Amino acid sequence: MAAENRTPNRPQSHELRADGLALGYDGASIVEGLDLTLATGRVTVIVGANASGKSTLLRGLARLLRPRDGRVLLDGTDLAKLPSKEVAAVLGLLPQQPIAPDGITVGELVGRGRYPHQGWFRQWTSQDDAIVAEALAATDTQDLAHRRVEDLSGGQRQRVWIAMVLAQDPELLLLDEPTTFLDVTHQIEVLDLLTGLNRTRGTTIAMVLHDLNLAARYADELIVMSAGRILAQGPPAQVITEHCVAEAFGLTARIIPDPVSGSPMVVPIGRFHAAPLPAHTPH
Repeated sequence: MAAENRTPNRPQSHELRADGLALGYDGASIVEGLDLTLATGRVTVIVGANASGKSTLLRGLARLLRPRDGRVLLDGTDLAKLPSKEVAAVLGLLPQQPIAPDGITVGELVGRGRYPHQGWFRQWTSQDDAIVAEALAATDTQDLAHRRVEDLSGGQRQRVWIAMVLAQDPELLLLDEPTTFLDVTHQIEVLDLLTGLNRTRGTTIAMVLHDLNLAARYADELIVMSAGRILAQGPPAQVITEHCVAEAFGLTARIIPDPVSGSPMVVPIGRFHAAPLPAHTPH
């Protein structure tokens, strides 16, 4: 899977920022007073234990969840006040459990990614066909184009949804667990694809991942969340420490260099696999 460099000089001017953001559901507060500016033109990965607020934060940034307090700003303008189509032309989102309409084919679903770019005077063109074909090829789903989405495996569906978001051609891309349901080979391929989009086209990417080692390998900026707040933020080498992992995840671990990338690698210590203490040698 490889991203094609269609627009190498794409401007990197769009900024997404949370200002005093508070979010929650049904009376329960999840995120409180959070300030965050996504690093423009970089890959940001959000990690944290279950119920730490990762997905809630992403939903708030994508305007799927109305803030209880504070604002989300796109280029300095309150996201809630911008027209939906204008937002969709800039900001793409892959939620955790997207739902496809009954009976829709893969090609039709991926084609829907082009809708934000249509208008009264801008109808479907051969360029749209080319972008859809590129998105299908990039996610290795071109052979599925005529199949119904509901008939696909979980991993196939996940790659199709990623293809739809790619067809949208966003400059800001938010993804909630994009590697869900994928085997390890496709996890790496999807993360390589997203990294390629960032490096060749300057796409700003923020995604939630569960795998700490993949997060550390692929992130330019790592955000660790705990109890609805940002516990740590910065380059993975600065953020992934034994203390941070213990505080955020309740996990005792050792941090060693990843032998492939050199990024920090978390090695958990379980009850039965800790290295034995050296034998005492009498003098």
